[in-house]
Amino acid sequence: MFTGIVECMGTVIEFTKFDTSSAGGNGASLSISGAREILTDCHLGDSIAINGTCLTVTEFTDDTFKVGLAPETLSRTNLGSLSPGDMVNLERALAAGHRFGGHFVQGHVDTTARIIEITPDENSVWFKLRVDDKSIMRYIIPKGFIAIDGTSLTVCDVNDAEYWFTIMMVAYTQSHVVLPRKKVGDAVNVEVDMLGKYVEKVTTSILCSDGNGNGSAQSSYIENIVKRVLDKESSTN
Repeated sequence: MFTGIVECMGTVIEFTKFDTSSAGGNGASLSISGAREILTDCHLGDSIAINGTCLTVTEFTDDTFKVGLAPETLSRTNLGSLSPGDMVNLERALAAGHRFGGHFVQGHVDTTARIIEITPDENSVWFKLRVDDKSIMRYIIPKGFIAIDGTSLTVCDVNDAEYWFTIMMVAYTQSHVVLPRKKVGDAVNVEVDMLGKYVEKVTTSILCSDGNGNGSAQSSYIENIVKRVLDKESSTN
């Protein structure tokens, strides 16, 4: 679990498509430098979010660490397009007893989105983004939470018909995360607020099932009302 409050930015050292080292596990791997700030209490197997993607540390030094990348991760995130020198957002998994400054972020990226507009507004900046997976739009609501490359942000405008939304970033955040370093057309990782998914799951289950998988409870309720009304009319005629 993460909060979406980026602790520091690291730099990509290497992206390897097939890493045969013991830390690479015969799959894709990503190595990051400039991470000294978050490695003081690091252990092998710990979780670190890179651009909002929860990944497992397989190797580390005082300043660098390596993670493995599964095919699912590469297909859903922007991590496979990273090159040496690219900056990334870094956050350690939430520790018990610490203040919770952002929102509940799982580190499970839902989709990517493309930046379609960047508009300065005094010392802040607007970003308009269009999602690649249109089905995600139902979880994006005005003033709701969203994680962009692992940064906890507030949704401003939403256009469901054209599949875009906007966020505004204040000056402090601009200097501490990677998004302002990107340009129109670049891809970012998006994780929607997981609470919306849980609400949808629960309400759909209630409306579409009687709890035993026997059809719609709502339909049964309406049918019973109609039956009682018809029975009452029949008895009075």
